[in-house]
Amino acid sequence: MILDTLENAHRYLTLHDGFAKAFEFLLRPDLKELPVGKYEIDADRVYAMVSKENGRRKEDALLETHEKYIDIQLVMTGTDDMGWKPKSLCKKPAGKYDQKNDEQIFMDEPDAWISTQSGAFVIFFPEDAHMPLISSGQIHKVVVKVAVAKR
Repeated sequence: MILDTLENAHRYLTLHDGFAKAFEFLLRPDLKELPVGKYEIDADRVYAMVSKENGRRKEDALLETHEKYIDIQLVMTGTDDMGWKPKSLCKKPAGKYDQKNDEQIFMDEPDAWISTQSGAFVIFFPEDAHMPLISSGQIHKVVVKVAVAKR
């Protein structure tokens, strides 16, 4: 898991071959004006989802993990108090891994909370269980999904 601001995005470009395209999208000057929706960046290898959603309460949310994609979650406005726990320590799965939606849900409690302010991003790898969209207000964010496997 990584927490940082976009001004330091260049530091992470070598971590994965899809990160250059992901951060190029996140650094677009018109990013805040993009309508809610899905944006193809590099076919199904790198794509973005722009959302504006009301936050949830901690007690109404569950941890999630993904096997096929790395999440780069950029908060545009609001504060997202994301929960985090190593997947290896999650012991309470809420069902089986959903291959179609690339999602495994866990009922465990997070080990840490990451208060992600406007302009900051978090990178969640497959080994990071995370609980996003925790806020008392609306959150405008962009989530870029980067395929783990090279194709």
